[in-house]
Amino acid sequence: MKILAIDIGTGTQDILLLDTNDNIENAIQMVMPAPTVIASKKVKSATQNSQNIKLTGTNMGGGPVTSAIKDHISSGFTVYSTPEAATTFDDDLKMVEQMGVTILSEDEIKKKTGTNIILGDLDIDTVSTALMSFDVDPNWDIMAAAVFDHGNAPPGYSDRKFRFDHLLTQITSKKPGFESFVYLDNEIPDYLTRMKAVSETYSSNTNLLLMDTAEAAVLGSLEDPIVRAADCKIVTNIGNEHTLAFHLHDDKILGVFEHHTHMLSKEQLEVHLENLVTGNIDGEIVWKEQGHGAIVVCGHEKMSFVSVIGPMRSLLSDSKLNPYFATPHGSMMLAGPFGLVRACAEKFPEYTDEISSVLSGKNSGLAHTH
Repeated sequence: MKILAIDIGTGTQDILLLDTNDNIENAIQMVMPAPTVIASKKVKSATQNSQNIKLTGTNMGGGPVTSAIKDHISSGFTVYSTPEAATTFDDDLKMVEQMGVTILSEDEIKKKTGTNIILGDLDIDTVSTALMSFDVDPNWDIMAAAVFDHGNAPPGYSDRKFRFDHLLTQITSKKPGFESFVYLDNEIPDYLTRMKAVSETYSSNTNLLLMDTAEAAVLGSLEDPIVRAADCKIVTNIGNEHTLAFHLHDDKILGVFEHHTHMLSKEQLEVHLENLVTGNIDGEIVWKEQGHGAIVVCGHEKMSFVSVIGPMRSLLSDSKLNPYFATPHGSMMLAGPFGLVRACAEKFPEYTDEISSVLSGKNSGLAHTH
C-alpha cells in the first residue's frame, strides 16, 4: 500500500510518497515551496504589474501571502476576496475588511477585473503532475497532511490562547501519547478551520488523515533511533514561524511549550526548555512574550537529552544544552511526513504491521541477488 504524506509549512511543503512494498530509502521525496510562498509570489507579480487581485479558493496558511496582500493594498491596488478565501487572513471577516480587503460573493467577484489567485493548502493536481513527470504512478491508499491550525477563536479571544487551550485539551485527553493529535477527516473539530478546508479540498475517496505540522515533526523526530532510545527527553521543532517543544518520557507527554521562532533568542529558548523540565516554566509569561504558552503535567527533573529538528534548528547551534540534531530516516526536512506515516500506523490498524515494517527498515526493496 502507498501513503502520500505532505507537511505544509510556511517556507516549504515536504512531500513523501511511501510504498510499503519497497524500502524507505527508495521512497519518493520532495521539498518544494509552501503554498503560501507560491501565492505570495503571484500577489507580488500582480503588484509589480499594477493589477488588482481577486482571491478565491479556501482558507490556507497566511504568513508570506498575508504580508504580500498588505503590501499590495498599501501600494494603492484593490484586493477582492470571497469569504472562504478571506479566512486565510482572519476568521473574523470584519478584521479582514479592516485590512482593506473587499469581500464579495462568488458571483460578485466574477464581475470584477483583476488577477485571479486561488488560495488553498492542498494542490493535489500539481503534486500528481510532478510525480507523473518522473513516471511515478500518482495513486495512493492514504493521504496524510499536516498544517498549522490556530483554530477559529471566539470574538475577543486571543488566537494564541485559543490554540493553547486546544493543546491542553489534547494533552489531558485519555488518549495515549500523540494519538490525540491525529484526526481522520470525520473527526476534525469544527473550530480547526484550516484542517477542515484541507478535508473539504481533498476530493479523492482514499483515506485522509490530518495532524498539526508541529506535532507531526515532533512525532517524526522519534523515528530517529537515538531520539527514540532516550527515556527522558525534550523534543524540539524549531520551524520557520513557530517553535514547539515536548517534554517526554518515552511517548508520554509531561509538558509542552510553544512560541514564535522569530521572537526567541538562543538564551531565551534555553531557559524555557530548562524550565519546562524542572516545571518552573510560566505559560502566562510565555504568552506575554507573544508566544502561545506552556503546560507542565509533571516537572521536577533535570535537563538530560535534548533533540532538535526544523528549518531554524541553527538557533540552538553551540547551545549549552548540547542538543542532538535529529535526522529521522536520514532526512531532517522529512520529519513531518515521517511523523504522518507513523500516525497512519497507529490510526489504521489494518495497515499497522506493514507500515511498521517499512519504518523499521525490514523491507528488502529493490535488492536482488547477482
